Amino acid sequence: MEQYTFSSNVEDSYKLMVQTVKAFLDGEPNVIANLANTSAIINEYVTGINWVGFYLMENGELVLGPFQGKPACIRIPIGRGVCGTTVAQKETIIVADVHQFPGHIACDAASNSEIVVPIMKDGEVFGVLDIDSPEFNRFGELEKKYLEEIVAIIEASLY
Repeated sequence: MEQYTFSSNVEDSYKLMVQTVKAFLDGEPNVIANLANTSAIINEYVTGINWVGFYLMENGELVLGPFQGKPACIRIPIGRGVCGTTVAQKETIIVADVHQFPGHIACDAASNSEIVVPIMKDGEVFGVLDIDSPEFNRFGELEKKYLEEIVAIIEASLY
């Protein structure tokens, strides 16, 4: 596969991250393989994070999927924590300070901010992309834009 190329410009790096995800997922139907590679790619390109991975819907709750980072919570009910709230709202949630988020689930005590993007299939939530950072206010509109692009690539690979 191709070599990772980094740029000193954050947005240029995010564009390369999206292109890299596209290249890895192109023509590959296996969801677990695609999510595993995607979590590894995001982990390489996004700085200042301590966990990146996926939770997938199974029997009405989120279940841990492929990830990079410390061991994590295995099951999350819909409506609980940032991930479960993302499922309930079906929209990306950015939390500047997870300690202020009602019902936050602390899988890693070092995490201080979080972004969660829903993955949709046939109008329903298939799962979520979850990224944590030890930095407060780590995620903004730039990360939201490019992570939603990555999720759109994942969604296209699900059909």
